[in-house]
Amino acid sequence: MTGWAQVNGRNAVGRKEKFEMDVWYVDHWTLGLDLKITGMTIGKVLRREGISVKGHATVEEFMGSRKDATAQEKAKNNER
Repeated sequence: MTGWAQVNGRNAVGRKEKFEMDVWYVDHWTLGLDLKITGMTIGKVLRREGISVKGHATVEEFMGSRKDATAQEKAKNNER
């Protein structure tokens, strides 16, 4: 699968930015845009662009919202 966020940063952009790109895509959808995304995807696959984030094999682990991440971190510390 592909999408506007995948061809405009993929794993190099944060989840908030990806969400904003997804919203932009929904607001601007056309068949032409889908064809452009498909072409961009083929190019990125052939060039192997955007596969990984520096320091991670793919993308950093999703820890939920900041509130959720803080609660998860506290829970991990309490287990120790």
